[in-house]
Amino acid sequence: MNPMLQTLYQEIILDHGKQPRNFRKIERDCVIQEAHNPLCGDRLTLYLRMQDGKIDDIAFEGQGCAISVASASIMTETLKGKTLHEAGKLYSQFKDNVTGQSDNQDIGKLSVLSGVKAFPSRVKCATLAWHAFDHAVNGRAPGKVTTE
Repeated sequence: MNPMLQTLYQEIILDHGKQPRNFRKIERDCVIQEAHNPLCGDRLTLYLRMQDGKIDDIAFEGQGCAISVASASIMTETLKGKTLHEAGKLYSQFKDNVTGQSDNQDIGKLSVLSGVKAFPSRVKCATLAWHAFDHAVNGRAPGKVTTE
């Protein structure tokens, strides 16, 4: 990766890690999903509200490393207004990108997290919020999502 691009990506991750977007609780009419990454200690609660087949609002609360928080922040920005089909496609593309299974996908701002594929333990940090989202929208049994 181009060193200037790598520096820019790191700056974006740090910005989202320190000043996460959509870091709040949605008070009503939402699906709530907790998630935990025991390896790193990341914990988050995802809030998701659907309306007319689209993601009307999505937010999160919690604590974790800069990668985990930045990923949740960028995810919420990216998914707002998307249909579940569009969001599911982005989830698959993002997961493939950060695990190194595919680098040829246009995932927009989410690509700033593509460097975690070089650090397998950090992949779990980057995908934690996404696993919570997948769990919430696919109606799995309630409970805490874990990366283990």
